[in-house]
Amino acid sequence: MKHLCMVILLMTGNTFLLTAQDSTAGKALTMAEYDKAKTFSPGDLDKDSYVKFENTYILDRNDFGKPYFITGDDGLKKRIDLYKLIRKEGRAELGTVIFYTTESGKRYMACLPGFKADGKVWEKYFEDIHAIDKEEKNFVLKLSYVLSRELGFQLYRAADAGGGQGREREAGTYGNDICFPGDMLVSMADGSKRTVRDVKAGDAVVTVDPATGQATAVTVKELTVHEVKNYAITRLLLVSAREDGRMVRLSSRILQATPNHPLLTPRGEKKMGELEMGDKVLSPDGIFTVWNKEESAGGMQRVYNIVAAGGTTFIMNGVMVMQKQGKN
Repeated sequence: MKHLCMVILLMTGNTFLLTAQDSTAGKALTMAEYDKAKTFSPGDLDKDSYVKFENTYILDRNDFGKPYFITGDDGLKKRIDLYKLIRKEGRAELGTVIFYTTESGKRYMACLPGFKADGKVWEKYFEDIHAIDKEEKNFVLKLSYVLSRELGFQLYRAADAGGGQGREREAGTYGNDICFPGDMLVSMADGSKRTVRDVKAGDAVVTVDPATGQATAVTVKELTVHEVKNYAITRLLLVSAREDGRMVRLSSRILQATPNHPLLTPRGEKKMGELEMGDKVLSPDGIFTVWNKEESAGGMQRVYNIVAAGGTTFIMNGVMVMQKQGKN
């Protein structure tokens, strides 16, 4: 997941951070201040909205307001509080301090630097959030959602850029094959899910009528297996958020397929490789937004496609994908 959520793109819409910085080097967060900020913690997140430390630094959440409460697919509720980190002298805004509290009361802390901070400070920040992500499943995704609401979508999309920038991707094989890697999960008619490589002729899978939303069972006529190649694969991170004030129910899906495989969107079919961040796709659970997209060589592997006796869609990794019409 960490390789999906981040490349540092500073857009003019990131008003919280851009307006908080100027061209003076003294306004930037130093490494020493970054390390020091990680020791700052309000005693009571419900009450302490403006806290001074060492008579030199201030944590101020008044511009951010109330915390967010994010409930993921696991049903567990996480709390996220945001504070501006301010150097008292000159009222320099240095970054954003993040407190992430689990359902058991365990608190994690991170400090998002202002965009003027040195690259070494950003690298340390990447390391810190990745360490948290290893302990807390989907930490980066949940935090990314909140920061996109508060600080602008592009700023946080790439907190993994420190390890990924400058790497050249191996070219993948493009062609007419419209299919999926073998580990994608197909929704079966009996309510189970099965990896597409293990689907067999005679199995019953779910198809959904795009017009009515009605799900029915169809019989698999054949599983088409394509030869081993280094196929180009498009990988989408899809997110759906249902909000009630600052209470958020966040769901996610990851879908991989060859770039030419069509998905169903509210505006009709669209190929995986043509989708952009912000586009919508359909799921039996509602509409999901493309939060991140990557396209690269998937490695030497077989890819698969189902030929069914009826219907126009399958449910793959919880997403409505179009059947390929005719045998490929």
